[in-house]
Order: sequence, then structure tokens, then C-alpha cells
Amino acid sequence: MTRTAVLVGGGIGGLASAVALADAGWRTTVLERAREVGEVGAGVALTANAVAALGGLGLDGEAVAEMGPRTWAAGTWDSHGRPILRLPDDPAAGASTALRGVHRARLHGALLERARRLGVEVVTDARVTTVDAGGPAAPARVRHVDRSGAEHEHEADLVVGADGVRSTVRTALYPGHLPVYSGYSSWRAVVPGPSVGPSLRQYWGARAEFGTMPVSDGASYWYGYVALPEGTRFDDEHAVAVERFAGWAQEVQDVVAATPPGAVLRHDVHHLPGGLPRYVRGRVVMVGDAAHATLPTMGQGAATALEDGVCVGRIVAAGVASGRSLGDALAAYDAARRPRCRALARASVASGRFGSHLGPRWQGLRNSLMRRTPTSVITRGTRAVMGWTPPGLP
Repeated sequence: MTRTAVLVGGGIGGLASAVALADAGWRTTVLERAREVGEVGAGVALTANAVAALGGLGLDGEAVAEMGPRTWAAGTWDSHGRPILRLPDDPAAGASTALRGVHRARLHGALLERARRLGVEVVTDARVTTVDAGGPAAPARVRHVDRSGAEHEHEADLVVGADGVRSTVRTALYPGHLPVYSGYSSWRAVVPGPSVGPSLRQYWGARAEFGTMPVSDGASYWYGYVALPEGTRFDDEHAVAVERFAGWAQEVQDVVAATPPGAVLRHDVHHLPGGLPRYVRGRVVMVGDAAHATLPTMGQGAATALEDGVCVGRIVAAGVASGRSLGDALAAYDAARRPRCRALARASVASGRFGSHLGPRWQGLRNSLMRRTPTSVITRGTRAVMGWTPPGLP
């Protein structure tokens, strides 16, 4: 008997889960609210664990190489461009600093192409209205409304809630768990032309962070993460970003100034403190930001969504295939994913407090302490994060 799955959300976590399930032989449908399937955003740093997850989804080294250039995390500078902590400038020196600089649309496109090749059905303009989690003897059900207002019902062995930080599935099944504004907003852009360097560099100032990295031979990505009241709107985002980073390191000012104004995006950063108490309810499993939206200070949002997707296949689908009940397989998924994602969420909060969330009073002391920290301590600390590999692989 062919198992069936409905995935709510066609972003990175949803498509990764769809690929994993379809590859395991499940008949899989993705419901995407947007009229067209795509990814709004700029760049993403694919750390070693993200690359390992992509391999677990059938995207080999060549496919990943086509997404973006090899780079590395070079370290942290202060807002004036003085080094706080330098990391090895050779990505081969440690897997914990090796990255791929990728445009989010390219990553999303590669997952979408793989999903379609595996026969995944993608339904757009599908606004989910109700979710019934089902149970051991009852299937899960999802209803959605299409563009014309017609209602459709889907019955499935499994539903995957992958609809992001403002998840409709989470609201239906975990109504008390709402995202919280972090106090920070983030500008993002991709700039054509030469980059400021071949690596990912981050700069810390008072309650602000700036970062840049290459995403192709002819373009760079930058972000500016700053304290702002929730819901702040500007008529000219580019002009405000130029003003906000005036007086920072010259390379920071240059890359912002070189950005076409229309390329600048900004979004308020919300997170889900602690994540959900369980990632499973009935026949529904939660993945990505819908389950555990974190602060961006660890750069692990896309990576953990990819990890979740792989584990939906390697733990849930594989568990059922081996004769376990779906309930037991889902419990195993929760036991594998929730502790790791909670630890990463705690680390992201701690990183923010010590880094970009720190006010002007303590900048000098923090920088002095970091300059005295051996780089080996930092690289050892990142291996627990970046050294993850998919279940079932050596």
C-alpha cells in the first residue's frame, strides 16, 4: 500500500521533507499559499551540516557546487573594521568554517526541481483553513481554499507542518505557542559586481550586526541586523540602511552604497522561544520555523530545516518501512530533532546577547575578551553544530 503525505508550505523545509518522503515511495502533495512557488530572500550560508543534509536528499556534491561558491567563515570584526576574532582563512583547515555561499532562490529551485522529478505534486494558491491531526486509527485531514474560493479536503497518512514562523498548522494544533518579536529587523540584499572578499565576514556594533559573503562569481550578499521597534516602515529602505551604517568600516559602507535601491529587502525577526513542546501531534509532524524558529545569530535556519526534512525520510518513512507503527516513528523523530533544535535556539539567544544585541557600554570589554580567545576554542565549539550528518550515513 502506498503511503500518502500532505505538506503545508513549499519553502525549504517543506520541499526537503517532500523530497525525502517521495524518495521513500510516498505519494506526496505540497500545498503552497503563494500563487507561484518560489523563495523570497537573498543569501544563505550553507554550513557543513546543511551540505550533508542536501546529500541525504540526493543532491550530490556537483549539484551543491552549482548552487554557489565555496567560501568560509573568516571571523568577526568591530564596526570600525578592526578584527575581534579571526578564523583560519583556508576552508580546508576545518569543516566547521567551510561554507557554500548561495542565493536562497537557487537553493529553493534545486529542491523544487528534485521534488518534481520524484513526482511530488505542488498545489499553489492553496490557503489552508483547517487541520485535523487524526490518530492511530484515523487519517489526518487538511482543508484548503483555492483562488476561486472553492474548498478542497485532503486525507493523508501524514501531514507535515512546514509553513514557517507564522504557521497556520501550528496555530491550529498549538494555539498557545505564538512567535515573539526579537526586537531586531534585518535588511538583506544581493549586490552585482565584485565582492568585498572571498569569505563570510561579520561585523559587530552596538545593537547591530552586518555580514557579507559571495554568492556567485559576480555577486555578493549582505545583511544588516539592527534594533528597531516592531512594524517600523521606511519610505526608502536603502537610504535608511546607508545612514544606519555610516561610520562603519569602509567596506561595509561601500557594499551598502553599491546596492541597487530596489534590491534591498527588510523583515522583522520573530522567533519561537524554546520551540514547540513536541514536534508531533497525532499524524502531524512539524518542521523548520513552524516548529523551532530561532534568532538568525547562529545562521542555522535553513540548515535545520534541511536536517528536519532528511529526518522525516530517514526516521519517519524509514521507520514505517521497517515495520514500526507511524506513531513510534514519529516519536523517534521528535526524540532526535527536538533536543538538537532546542540547544541551537539557546545558543542563538546566547550568541545574540554576547554579540549583536550587546549595547555600547560593553563592546570594548567583549572585544578584548574575544581577541584573547584561541581560535581552536571557537572551531571546537562549532563542530557539534556543523558536524551533524543524516541518520543512517557514516
